[in-house]
Amino acid sequence: MDREPADFRDAPLNQRYGRLLSCSMPCSGLSVAGFLAAAEGQARFYWTNRSGSHAFAGMGAAVELTAWGEERYQKIAADAREVFAEARQAGAANSLTGPRLFGGFAFRGDFTPDNTWSIYAPAFFVLPHYQLVSSGGQMWLTINAQIPPDESPNDLIPDLQAALRDKLAQLRALESAAPAVRQSELHSIDYPMCFAVWQRMIEAATSRIRAGDLNKVVLARAAELRFDQPVQLLPILQHLAAHYAECYRFLFEPRPRFAFYGASPELLACVQGTQFSTLALAGSIGRGANEAKDRQLSQALLDSKKDQNEHQIVVDKMRDRLTPFAQTLDIAPTELLKLSNIQHLQTPLAGKLKRPAGVLPLVEALHPTPALGGAPRPDALRLIRKLESIPRGWYGAPVGWIDARLEGEFAVAIRSAVAQESRAWVYAGAGIVAESQPRPEWDETELKFQPMLDAHGA
Repeated sequence: MDREPADFRDAPLNQRYGRLLSCSMPCSGLSVAGFLAAAEGQARFYWTNRSGSHAFAGMGAAVELTAWGEERYQKIAADAREVFAEARQAGAANSLTGPRLFGGFAFRGDFTPDNTWSIYAPAFFVLPHYQLVSSGGQMWLTINAQIPPDESPNDLIPDLQAALRDKLAQLRALESAAPAVRQSELHSIDYPMCFAVWQRMIEAATSRIRAGDLNKVVLARAAELRFDQPVQLLPILQHLAAHYAECYRFLFEPRPRFAFYGASPELLACVQGTQFSTLALAGSIGRGANEAKDRQLSQALLDSKKDQNEHQIVVDKMRDRLTPFAQTLDIAPTELLKLSNIQHLQTPLAGKLKRPAGVLPLVEALHPTPALGGAPRPDALRLIRKLESIPRGWYGAPVGWIDARLEGEFAVAIRSAVAQESRAWVYAGAGIVAESQPRPEWDETELKFQPMLDAHGA
């Protein structure tokens, strides 16, 4: 995707984007899955939070925002302010039905799209043409449209409301007639990195750590899946909902059959007004086949000096990065997060910001956390670049949404995959500290691969 010309990017307020007009209405007889099925062949977006209290879905694109380089966070924030400036919402308006941008950032600011990530800019957000929100057993449908600055919103609202009613009728008809979607049949699976290469990577990293060059680095590898047909995303999302309901689940498909999706347990940043929250997540072990074995593994994780050290590095660095923004900062006791196939050490952090500035300043400050990059961050990123042969793209990076107040919620895109037509790439990483050994870290990535491999039928 080409950059915009400089004179276009510097255009006066609303000259590029027009004025945003949104209309909403309560709806029934729809489901998020049915909405996404009806959007097949269009841009599609999906997000549900870890508590399951609300889910968002979108189809089509009213606005697209992209940015490159180290200033990508500020550029997206500035463009989002422009998009939402003087926005008008009609109908069943509340904090959930309002327009929101869905998207994320690449792991690195200097990311250059390769074949796997061919359509993904270092920052890419989309305002859907239609949005569906589900919360507390209620649903609303919203239409977003750009209108010329000199047009009267009051004159256009009846037309948008009519379009919304027509769309709702169409969606209800498709919902009742939609056939079941079957998962694509897996043709092959390939691991580009063999254990011998991984072993050399881990030994090189631990040697640098023991020499005092850095404290921790996170190293990742990938699996490539090939299918006989284009990857069917809805069965994957349904599998993740059934097995990882306690995770943030997301889909970012800005072009048909080019999708990034997953189920992440890790919150990067949530901001509402001056209130913020985040999560330190590091240190992992499997689940037991029975209750007694599971308790044994839990205790082993809690007693592990290696995992405790790795986790404390993450907590300390996140505290340091949050301190300049926070009027208050509360660090909760470390606890276990138990998922269906793995358990982690987690420490919630929350507090009050010195001033309301939206979610993106915290996203920029925290990414990548030591849980996905390492510490010190610059040294870890240089080592990742040197040792990893496969670009991460958006793996391990921020993915989420921004509303009209520039508040929002972002997860760390772990337990994720990127699909392109009939191929998909799944990623997994492991935190490397001085005590790390190649075989246990390899086994940890195998464990972290499993949720997305299972979801793809592998």
